[in-house]
Amino acid sequence: MAKNTFSSAFRKIDVDAYNEDNFKEEEQTEQKVGPDENEVTNMLNQGKNVEALKFVLQNAPLGCKNQQIKDQALNLTLRVLLTIKSTQMDAAISQLETDLLDVLMKYIYRGFEIPSEGSSGHLLQWHEKVFAKTGYGSITRVLCDSSRA
Repeated sequence: MAKNTFSSAFRKIDVDAYNEDNFKEEEQTEQKVGPDENEVTNMLNQGKNVEALKFVLQNAPLGCKNQQIKDQALNLTLRVLLTIKSTQMDAAISQLETDLLDVLMKYIYRGFEIPSEGSSGHLLQWHEKVFAKTGYGSITRVLCDSSRA
């Protein structure tokens, strides 16, 4: 016997929901305001450069829409990166997880966008060390990620 072809029960999928024009990015509910500058300054004054780097990367305002907060976090992170000597870079990188290394790579690339006196060479050293640890994966994740540092 033939099945009932007049039934429209199979048409339950809303195809308009998959239209590219209706795409909405997922909004992040967690809004970070960035790292505390006073706390980072205290860490740097005490010589805890690696701890300051971890703190800055863990509190990066990746989901924040406020450009001023992002710029303040960038300046603070660059200050921390430039205080760490090239002989201490390997020790600092070995203490970071992959997620934090990706955030560090985002800040390195943002630092390349706004070069200052002596920062480009130091950032190139950071890039070389992070790339040696993470390979092309970190670069790919940073360039494909929609949340900018």
